[in-house]
Amino acid sequence: MSWFSKFAKEWLRPGLFYGNNPLSLIGGALTSASAMTMIGFWIVGSVGHGGSNNPYLGILVDLCLPGLFLFGLFLIPVGIWIRRRRLKAAGDVPSVFPQINFGDPAFRHGVDFVIVATCINFVIVGTCSYRAVAYMDTPSFCGQACHVMAPEFGAYHVASHAGVACTQCHIAPGIQGFVHAKVNGTKQLMMVILHNYPTPIMADGKVPAARLTCVNCHNPDRSAGDKLVVKTSYGDDEKNSITQTVLVMHVGGRDQFNQFSGIHGAHLGHVEYIASGSDAQSVPWVSRRNDDGSTTEYLSSDAKAPIAGDKHLMDCIDCHNRAAHSFELPEEALNRDMSAGTPSASLPFVHKQGLVLLKAGYKSGEDATGKIATGLQDFYRNQYPAVWNGQRAQVDQASKTLAEIYSQNVFPFMKVTWGTHADNIGHTPALTGGCMRCHDGSHNARDGKSISQDCTVCHNLVATDEANPKQLTALGIP
Repeated sequence: MSWFSKFAKEWLRPGLFYGNNPLSLIGGALTSASAMTMIGFWIVGSVGHGGSNNPYLGILVDLCLPGLFLFGLFLIPVGIWIRRRRLKAAGDVPSVFPQINFGDPAFRHGVDFVIVATCINFVIVGTCSYRAVAYMDTPSFCGQACHVMAPEFGAYHVASHAGVACTQCHIAPGIQGFVHAKVNGTKQLMMVILHNYPTPIMADGKVPAARLTCVNCHNPDRSAGDKLVVKTSYGDDEKNSITQTVLVMHVGGRDQFNQFSGIHGAHLGHVEYIASGSDAQSVPWVSRRNDDGSTTEYLSSDAKAPIAGDKHLMDCIDCHNRAAHSFELPEEALNRDMSAGTPSASLPFVHKQGLVLLKAGYKSGEDATGKIATGLQDFYRNQYPAVWNGQRAQVDQASKTLAEIYSQNVFPFMKVTWGTHADNIGHTPALTGGCMRCHDGSHNARDGKSISQDCTVCHNLVATDEANPKQLTALGIP
């Protein structure tokens, strides 16, 4: 007797006989259907199509489908064991197991069941998998299904890229981006399951370079010219005195003569830097390629050579680092909303009191909502009873607006507070990073020259904290 004949007699034929039961047949169908779906994803993913850029695809392909595959394998021996036990108890175990014969109706029925069940399961598993991948591509999944992303999801809705899918910015195209997305997505899932995620969650250089993502929609070489910017501020006095700052921002770019100008032009050349921290808020070394092909290196005065760290080629997101998740400082957010009409500037000291309430410490978002409302209401009820009685609706609306400002920017459970996520666009007294990371006057070359601090390269101040800038009146801007 050959080894195959012996194997068929002692193992294969008994296995097929005992395996002809509903539980084992269902297990076989699940196993084959999940295997076919996984192979389909591998083939589609290998050529960079379908949902290959989905950051959570690894969760489905590397965890869920293999889990279903293993579950099906588990059902097969369980079904065999149950049927064998029942037949032995009833004394119905045959002395000779049936031949493997497609002419046998019972054997053919089992094969037909597996084939039909596999086809049905393949359609079900494949459809569910496709719909799962499509759902995982939506911002609502990234921000709501994963509760730790609540800060980013809240900031996403008020940013300039609201409506752009997360994967378009966070996942690089191609096979490398696909593999990284699968590995990173699976890692993130395990961190959430094990409650081992950092608080707060920082980007830490994990966002792909702008040349792989941003340039799919934006052209950094386009000449954008100048842009008029009006910033309205409110004082902490009783009347919430209004002042305005007017700037002409020289956005610039590359003009029709292939010449660089303005903010973009000053940074579009080959600029490299080394950051000493993962948040890139400290930049001790900068190198710029000059027009003649030479390079000039700038070293911060408080840094010690040689500078350790990886060199990074400067691109859009080094300045536009909060393009899709904008967190504001309390002064900026309150000034913006007061300019829109709420809180109403007619409420005495509403700017000062609003900032006090926004900057106070709260245990949770719910705690903040209640205490902000109570705090503002108590202030007017006790200090300005006439305002409380005559402008109750405006006080209530102001409370609601303050609570919304807080809820969009502060998330105590993730340790996200004011200024946690620095915005590198511009420079203000409250912003220590931004432009000042390099343009601080202390980054010097060997010849003694410093990185330019010429303000007019980027903007001209037309008016600074003026009550009624005449320039706006001349332009017909109220």
